[in-house]
Amino acid sequence: MEIKANDIKALREKTGAGMMDCKKALVEAAGDMGKAEKTLKEWGLAGVEKRAGRATNEGRIFMAGNDQKLVALEIACETDFVARNEDFIKFGQKAAQTCLDKGWSTVTPELETMVKDVASVIKENISPKRVVMQTAAANEHLHSYMHGEGRICVVVKAKADKAEAFSNPEIKGFIHDVALHIAAFNPTFLDQSRVSDAWLKEQQEIFAKQVEGDEKIKGKPATVIQGILKGKVNKLMSDMCLMDQGFVKDEKQKVSAFAQALQKSSGLNFTIADFAYVRVGEAL
Repeated sequence: MEIKANDIKALREKTGAGMMDCKKALVEAAGDMGKAEKTLKEWGLAGVEKRAGRATNEGRIFMAGNDQKLVALEIACETDFVARNEDFIKFGQKAAQTCLDKGWSTVTPELETMVKDVASVIKENISPKRVVMQTAAANEHLHSYMHGEGRICVVVKAKADKAEAFSNPEIKGFIHDVALHIAAFNPTFLDQSRVSDAWLKEQQEIFAKQVEGDEKIKGKPATVIQGILKGKVNKLMSDMCLMDQGFVKDEKQKVSAFAQALQKSSGLNFTIADFAYVRVGEAL
């Protein structure tokens, strides 16, 4: 008998089982929704919807691409056991490649369906959390780094006047070290030019309130107070901006200073143009 697409969809929404399994169950049940649901339960494929409300604080990040286009896909699950599951990992790698091939830069209905299908097999609440797409222009280069069994992913975008910069061993090593640095220190901004006026104003207002409530500072001259406020802002920038942070290789020197020194020694003009940081469980 002919099985209607609406019936397959309704059974899927009720049970959480895969589309093909729903169709097969409806065929065996001669279109009877109740019997088909029972069949899916007997097959052990129903129940994803019941698990949907359970917390997904674990997961893994999967990557696909090359030095011109990269996708990082975070898939959340309930337990670290599933995050290390071989079938889960194989599926995640395939899903990341699909995102790359189809140009998905966000979680799509198609991706949600793919994940729901694997959840019905693994029998745990699993969901696609985010897709991060990075692309490079002709004079740019992408470098990726994965840390801790897929728990942290970093993509660094570098820019240069000449393509030969990206084959220079010292520059390649520096870009990789920057990726390690980002994984360790998780900067919020690339540099101070990326800090919005609204965000900076909010921080300045917070510091001003802190100074107002400090009895040790209240009586000081306005110029001294302004100097203290400026110092607090500069310290914040050094904490939040990648290029102002002390480099992981030598925290006494800024990342920007290392880049400038390497430009001079190599004779090649390059910059760190952007970066992406993705961590499992991080709030969106």
